[in-house]
Amino acid sequence: MATINTNYQKLASGYLFPEIARRTGIWQKNHPGIPVLRLGIGNTTEALPPAVCLAMKQKIDELSDRSTYTGYGDEQGDTYLREALVAYYQRYNVQLESTEFFVSDGAKSDAANIQDLFGSDNVVAIQDPAYPVYVDSNVVGGRTGLFNPERGCYDGFVYLSSTEENGFIPVPPSEKVDLIYLCSPNNPTGSVATHAQLKAFVDYALEHKSVIIFDSAYSEYITEEGYPHSIYEVEGAKRCAIEINSFSKFSGFTGVRLGWTIVPKELACENAESGVLNAMWNRRQCTFFNGASNIAQRGGYAALVGEGYAQSRALVAYYLENASIIREGLKRVGLTVYGGVNSPYIWAKTPNGMNSWDFFDLLLENCHVVVTPGSGFGPAGNQFVRVSSYGHREQVVQAMRQIEENLKL
Repeated sequence: MATINTNYQKLASGYLFPEIARRTGIWQKNHPGIPVLRLGIGNTTEALPPAVCLAMKQKIDELSDRSTYTGYGDEQGDTYLREALVAYYQRYNVQLESTEFFVSDGAKSDAANIQDLFGSDNVVAIQDPAYPVYVDSNVVGGRTGLFNPERGCYDGFVYLSSTEENGFIPVPPSEKVDLIYLCSPNNPTGSVATHAQLKAFVDYALEHKSVIIFDSAYSEYITEEGYPHSIYEVEGAKRCAIEINSFSKFSGFTGVRLGWTIVPKELACENAESGVLNAMWNRRQCTFFNGASNIAQRGGYAALVGEGYAQSRALVAYYLENASIIREGLKRVGLTVYGGVNSPYIWAKTPNGMNSWDFFDLLLENCHVVVTPGSGFGPAGNQFVRVSSYGHREQVVQAMRQIEENLKL
């Protein structure tokens, strides 16, 4: 008799972004003809860099010719791309081997799949608020109890509170945990961890033989000096951290799909010496994954070098200018805002202690603007909303105009 994975039934509600789409769809049905401006989901909107497009077109031409056609590639990613990633990290004085990189179809899937390496009895610490995939994948993996509606969180998780008081960067837990999920620049708060703040987690992980899963998908948005782009800029991190990154928000690959995960050979944990986790992830990818699209990989390589890198940086600058427009617009209406400087996201405090979904409804009803309710990222986000800078400039400007004209606090 077949049975289901009952851990799926622990999931508290529908996934955050489909729920936003559902509510927005109902509102539009009831208000036909009124356009809605979307500053919610972090989906890129601008065209791919020209050098990236050219590289992918050239790969398509090669695939159309029998003499240059290629089928399956290496499950770990094409060698030339992994070597380009080695050079990319050398910009930050981080030395890695190409065999420590695993190219995939994106950071989100890797962030979910990486927990396959670890036992279901591992105690997990999560930044609060946090990107939902960190939470939901571990719920499905059996590492939590039930959702506690009174507390707004899952029993069994250790929540690392990220608040205004600590600048939305938590401190290491007081108790022993096994897996620690960190994201910097942070989604959703837009905060960035300093070297000292990351070192505190590295020191903790080394002491307790824990593993940090570090999401650096927004590292190219760091514009201010003094912030690490990679956790491996911290001494000792290769012995305790896995890093996940992506081309999605750097080069507009949200639909193209391409990312990478670094599992250093030095990485160890309580019951696995150095090299074991690297070999396990290699085995996992070879068994369950046939490699990222060879067309996307050619585009990813172009994004890392020469004109492609410069054009990708220009794309990042465009979204950061959008973020600045949003920050200043929200400040003018009297909202308290964070982020948006080293991140594409602005973390805005709801007025008068309003619940984040109520403020979502207010902005939709009065301003016809969609944002992301902070409670969807965890209990610490209940009085915040995330505003995304991913949008056409004219729509971002119009959204701010509508908020300034129609939001009455």
